[in-house]
Amino acid sequence: MYLCDKNIIVKMQSIHQQVLGKIHELERGSIFFPEDFASVGSNESVRQALSRICKDEVIIRLSKGVYLFPVIDAELGVLYPSVERIARAISKRDKSRIIPTGAFAMNRLGLSTQVPMNVIFLTDGITRKINIGKQTITFCHTHPKSLAFQGSVTPLAVAALKEIGKDKASFDELRKIKNALQSEPQEIALSDAYLAPRWITDIILKLVKHTENEPMAKK
Repeated sequence: MYLCDKNIIVKMQSIHQQVLGKIHELERGSIFFPEDFASVGSNESVRQALSRICKDEVIIRLSKGVYLFPVIDAELGVLYPSVERIARAISKRDKSRIIPTGAFAMNRLGLSTQVPMNVIFLTDGITRKINIGKQTITFCHTHPKSLAFQGSVTPLAVAALKEIGKDKASFDELRKIKNALQSEPQEIALSDAYLAPRWITDIILKLVKHTENEPMAKK
């Protein structure tokens, strides 16, 4: 019985060292999951190893099953990744697609300085909530067509206009959306525009095709 217990302890130590070694091979700032160590040992033994490594303050547990190998600044301390970066790491693990919505999309486009406490993403994965400190990431399952955008800016513009509401966008908001869309290849922006509701399609087409000599909207 003693020998059996000793073998188990040695094996657990080995798994701990292997997990720790693989973590140190990562770049600082990397987000990772227990599944990334599937070749090392069972899910339970890997989670136990990660728990010990957390206690040693080598890594940080961002949420259940979500870990960070932190960048540590001499003055600022731990530099945490953005909520969007965490969400994209989770979606990559789950092999799902996501796009930001609502107030978060407005913040990304510079239309609002407010960072929502509940950041909502549309996804073709499962619907669920993940708590990251005081913030919550909510993944809402949606129809695949809603995620068919080719660009990265146009879906933000669509989400922001939905949040603002029909016929409620100000001149300044339209100007900021137009400026953001300039970083998107025009052919992609025009193609993506047709995935939105008709009234949003019309706005995006006007903004993308607008020239400085043409009136963009009434002030």
